[in-house]
Amino acid sequence: EPSDPIMTGKTQTSNVTNKNDPKSINSRVFIGNLNTAIVKKGDIEAIFAKYGKIVGCSVHKGYAFVQYMSERHARAAVAGENARIIAGQPL
Repeated sequence: EPSDPIMTGKTQTSNVTNKNDPKSINSRVFIGNLNTAIVKKGDIEAIFAKYGKIVGCSVHKGYAFVQYMSERHARAAVAGENARIIAGQPL
């Protein structure tokens, strides 16, 4: 049995995206126009993980937030994923 969380796919990110921490606000990405009936937290993390370490992800009806370790990662995610079509809807 692999014990590395990356291998098991069981990495747990927080549901908290630190909206009250002014230092972290620039490393938080708002994802709007999200079909949350289809797209789940794990899907969002899989899409956005390529831009950097995700420390939090909260999913709400129609939108989500992803919290990165750094502002640089958040900016890269916005640049890379804006208007991407997911589940038939452009982000």
